[in-house]
Amino acid sequence: MSNHALAERHRLTELLAAAGPDAPTLCAGWTTRDLAAHLVLRERRLDAAAGIRVAALAPYTRRVQDAYAERPYEELLRLFRSGPPVHSLFALPGADEAANTVEYFVHAEDVLRADPSWTPASVTPLPPGRSEALWRRLPLLARLEAARRTPVRLHLHHPDGRTVTTGPTATPAVDLTGPPAELLLFLYGRGARTTLTVNGEPDALEALSHALPLPGR
Repeated sequence: MSNHALAERHRLTELLAAAGPDAPTLCAGWTTRDLAAHLVLRERRLDAAAGIRVAALAPYTRRVQDAYAERPYEELLRLFRSGPPVHSLFALPGADEAANTVEYFVHAEDVLRADPSWTPASVTPLPPGRSEALWRRLPLLARLEAARRTPVRLHLHHPDGRTVTTGPTATPAVDLTGPPAELLLFLYGRGARTTLTVNGEPDALEALSHALPLPGR
């Protein structure tokens, strides 16, 4: 059975190591060191991880993350590469694969696509099995990440013709077409650094661009 989360963990670790601790990422305001500290905190400090999502707890999370960021960069990468400790929720059977496949893919691309030398032509297709794993997660993620933010209806088209639709009804629609990896990055706000094809009325595109970045904008 494929373990896509483990493969993405290794890929992300290699990208972080190659970039060094002070490289930019697509996570606003974070260097690669900050991202590495976030990854370690997320699976090793359950008491602080809640602040990743809950605004009221965010100041505590930031303090813990900043403390991790003061550690040697190589130590952070070693901790992340070694996987979740036995007391972590992510160590439960199946939890790493379910919760981290998308997380680690997105953050790997945060490192890769923040490089000033990155261009759309440099995108390497994912293995088919991993691409399909991302597609299976797309409907839920579209509801969680995009539906609450988009002012228009979204039709997310797989190149093979499959479609996921999300967003408010009775509104103009925007069509986005591309591999599951690119669609997923769009949902997570990385659309400006994707290779998606986008079609829609100018007003709908303009409205959407204020909520989620679009390629070329």
